[in-house]
Amino acid sequence: MKYFLLLFFFFSCVIVARGQTESPLENVVITSKKKKTQVRTNENGELHVNVSPKDVLKFKAIGLVHYSDFGASGDGKTDDIDAIAAAHAFANQHGLLVKAEEGATYYIGGKERTAVIRTDTDFGTAAFIIDDTEVQNRSASIFMVSSSLRPFKLEGISSLKRNQEKIDVSLPGSCLVTVTNSHVKHYIRFGLNQNNGSPQTDIFVVDKNGNVDMDGPIIWDFDQITDITALPLDETTLNITGGRFTTIANKAESKYTYYSRNITIRRSNVLMDGLEHRVTGEGDHGAPYGGFINIRDCAYVTVKNTILTGHKTYRTIGSAGKPVSMGTYDISVNRVLNVSFVSCSQTNDINDRTYWGILGSNYCKNLVYDYCTFSRFDAHKGVANATIRNSTLGHMGINAIGSGVLTVENTTIRGRSLINLRSDYGSTWQGELVIRNCVFVPAGGRPTSASLIGGSNSGQHDFGYTCYMPERITIETLHIDDSNHSEDYQGPAIFTNFNPQMTDDSYQEKFPYVRTREIVLRNVTTASGKALRLSDNPFLFKDVKVDTD
Repeated sequence: MKYFLLLFFFFSCVIVARGQTESPLENVVITSKKKKTQVRTNENGELHVNVSPKDVLKFKAIGLVHYSDFGASGDGKTDDIDAIAAAHAFANQHGLLVKAEEGATYYIGGKERTAVIRTDTDFGTAAFIIDDTEVQNRSASIFMVSSSLRPFKLEGISSLKRNQEKIDVSLPGSCLVTVTNSHVKHYIRFGLNQNNGSPQTDIFVVDKNGNVDMDGPIIWDFDQITDITALPLDETTLNITGGRFTTIANKAESKYTYYSRNITIRRSNVLMDGLEHRVTGEGDHGAPYGGFINIRDCAYVTVKNTILTGHKTYRTIGSAGKPVSMGTYDISVNRVLNVSFVSCSQTNDINDRTYWGILGSNYCKNLVYDYCTFSRFDAHKGVANATIRNSTLGHMGINAIGSGVLTVENTTIRGRSLINLRSDYGSTWQGELVIRNCVFVPAGGRPTSASLIGGSNSGQHDFGYTCYMPERITIETLHIDDSNHSEDYQGPAIFTNFNPQMTDDSYQEKFPYVRTREIVLRNVTTASGKALRLSDNPFLFKDVKVDTD
């Protein structure tokens, strides 16, 4: 009995934890000494959290903590980020729910401090004011949704093939695999934001026996591999609910210094439900944002019933030395699989061109919009399979390059094209487009010469890969509202003029652009009464088979 009491005293008085990982984000020391519960910061910025033994027992008994338990005032004026981070650090250690106080307003100033979320969190109706006017580190997230599982290197795999069904590994469970070949460059961007490309990369899910989930297949041949890493997938769902967030926008110089004062999700199997994010204080200049919801290096994430805000568009000088509009996002999705946005919308007018499109994505597979009202869908460095259904898209419409099947159904699109294949990455889609039961309002109803599939490719630029038009395009029940048009309007075209210089066989492409093979049209109608045409440049598409009803 005496030894039992001594052990109890030892563990209750000297519980010290420096977070769940070696990540500097969790620069937190937690103790349980016979003092009051308090949070302080030492001279190195390290957060010291003491939780009294009595409070430890109380919090564990009720299964949750509040921010006020760690000193948050919730008055909208006092900076509460240390208390918020401390509450999550303690909750992570003991597997407790974190709950914000109803009606509280938490002010978060410019201090560099990230609260790491590893347990269910209920922001409820609480408000969070994130002040970006004076920030120590613009790249530091406010919240990081993180996994306690750690990535590890895979050994013995020297190459991979496109659509390979199995890799020769034995794993502790299902994992997200990220593979890179730094000797090959892809996405060598063309235009005003030109660059030298990015290392060849891919992500996919495998089970414990190395079987690849073919819903998100390997999309490249890797002749060499310079890095291959496996991250175990969390099996339980982490839930984040509620929250009324407002960002006071930065007033920095308008250049590509992205702000990431956000909620970053780097854990698989996450459900975010009922969050709201608004932006205030935007002036005539400012730096762009990298996504208030930033999802990266994970799989199986759903964001639902969420309201977001498009950011004001600012201009700067691009890499080609000419003025460009800067992309700025409230949603950013990078290197992820199976991410869905369900019943989401934005606070500002989706047709207001002074605000940039709300989503940017790279290296993704199986992205879904369902019952969303957003200014755009966008895939920069490729998406493998995407679905947009039951939605309305505004002035920036659908912009994509990638592979697999891009499906758009029961959706209204108000962009310049029904689908724009991004010309800065070669207007490539290696696969199929399927459009069903949609309404297309070209340029949001402004006078324009309408085309369904937009893009351009001169055949003179090396993007790092062969560029393809969609091999097959199927359009079933589409109404084109082209009622507002000029007098010389000839009717909508299926394709825009992808290469005005290529009008006969004398034009030579250094990097041939593979054309569409087949188009299936069923029940396509126009408000103007004019028939659907192939293109203003019929030579480009002379070998396309068009199957009409």
